[in-house]
Formats: sequence, structure tokens, C-alpha cells
Amino acid sequence: MPYVLKRFDVNPGIKVDDFLVQTVKLESSLAMKLLQKGRIVDDKKRRLQKGFVLKSGFIEVSIYEPITKGLKPIFQTEHFVIFDKPSGLIVHPNARSNKYTLLDEIRYQFGNDAKLVHRIDAETSGLVLVSKNQYSHFVLSSMFEEKEFVKKYQALIEGEIKEEILINKKITNSSGLINIKMKTSNEGKESSTLIKPILYDKRKNQTLVEATPFTGRQHQIRVHLDSIGHRIVGDPIYGLDEVFVDKILKKEVSLEERIKITGEKRLMLHAYYLEFEFLNRTYKFCSKQKFAEE
Repeated sequence: MPYVLKRFDVNPGIKVDDFLVQTVKLESSLAMKLLQKGRIVDDKKRRLQKGFVLKSGFIEVSIYEPITKGLKPIFQTEHFVIFDKPSGLIVHPNARSNKYTLLDEIRYQFGNDAKLVHRIDAETSGLVLVSKNQYSHFVLSSMFEEKEFVKKYQALIEGEIKEEILINKKITNSSGLINIKMKTSNEGKESSTLIKPILYDKRKNQTLVEATPFTGRQHQIRVHLDSIGHRIVGDPIYGLDEVFVDKILKKEVSLEERIKITGEKRLMLHAYYLEFEFLNRTYKFCSKQKFAEE
């Protein structure tokens, strides 16, 4: 349970920000962050702000305490680590979530300075890069923003793709029932994905493809493939009736029914390759998960 609610009896007359540092033993920056996000409340559940003078009773502090389930990185240096994330694992918790996430392992194993350099969807499996200190996070995050990484995915899609396709379609938020859904639109942001066929299964009418995104839009590969009529097998959002999608997201659909409609128990999208240069050395990583055999 990453977010834990802890109670502390107050010292009357002290400012809440000083109390958090002196008594609760939080770092000043974390104390300010928790106050700003409304995670410090008094005994009447009122959010406390910086400079508030405590009078009596107690305060409650929602603190993130990472847990571990034993997921180990596949590679690490003094500056970064690489995790090979399984499908279904969220990389970062939502506000006050009690779900286990990849960030739990990151903070549990490497401390609070360790940070995600990028994210992938919960149902997408594969490689995730994590910085171990402020220097590496600044450098690696800047490289991602400047598109100085090579990221490649494998996707199992419906239908046959015979030739390489470069999809250049702008992406923006969808205006439908599903608020996390994206769509292609001339009003969106520039987006580009290269699709290469790897293997076609004639019996199932499915193609295993390699997808290389040159931009980093939300759900980019899923949106681009769906836009050309090739939905990713197992996708619970794209290419389906939105009423049914809403039921899936609310977990109102059984696993058997989901498999029957989507074709798989998970999204068949896998971040299998990552390449970048750091401190004058080139790194190339390939996932060891057997995605194509699932």
C-alpha cells in the first residue's frame, strides 16, 4: 500500500511546515509538495497550507511508502537502471493510490532520487529507463525530449500488413465517452510512426509488426495502427464500441468476455528495444520477455 496515512499529535503554536520538518522528519521540499497537493489535513479533515499555525489535536499526513514484490532490473550502472516491465503493472501511482506500481520497486531499491525517465502504458510490457540521480535524470530526460533515443516496439495486430508503412497523422484528445482516448486529427500534434511487418499468421489473420515511434504522443502506436484499420490484438480501448470500453475500464466485464471481444487478455504491445548514448558510450537493450509466443 504505497500511500500510508500517518497521524501526528501537534505542537501548539508551531507552523505546519516547520512541524513537518522538525517532528515528522520530512525533507523541506517534500513537506512543501505534500502541502501543495493537499495531503496534509487536520483532525477535521481540512487541508492545511504553508504557514498555518497549529493549535491542537493532530494532523494526518499521506506519505508514499514503497513496497517490493521482487522485480529486479535487467541492467544498471551508477547513473541508471533498466526494468523489463510485465504487462498489467502501472509505472506510476495515481493520487493516493494503494496499488503496487513500478515506482515502488524503483524507490524501494534505489531511494527517492531515482525517477522514471519515461513511461509506458500499464498494459504495455517491456523496457523502462530509470535515472538514479539528479544529474542522470536531467541528461536522460533532456535526451528523450530531443528524441535522441531509439525505441522499438512489437505489436500483434489484426489483419495483414505486407509492406513498410510510415504513418504521419496528427494526434489529439478524443471528445468521446472515454476521456483517456486519443484520436488522429488535423488539429492535433505532429506524430510519426514507422511500421514494419515481421510475420503474418494466415490462420488467425494477424501480423506481428515492429513499430518505431519518432514522436511520443499518448497511445501513439495504438492510435496510428487503428487509424489505418489495424487494431492491436487485446486492445481494450481502440477499435471497440465505447460503451463496452467503459465497462472494461470499470472492470464490469469478465476476463472471458474481454478475451472474446478484444482477442487477448492483455494489450499485445511490447517495448522490446531501447538504444541511446550516455557519457560517450552507446547502450543497446533488448527485452528478454517472450512476447511473440504469448
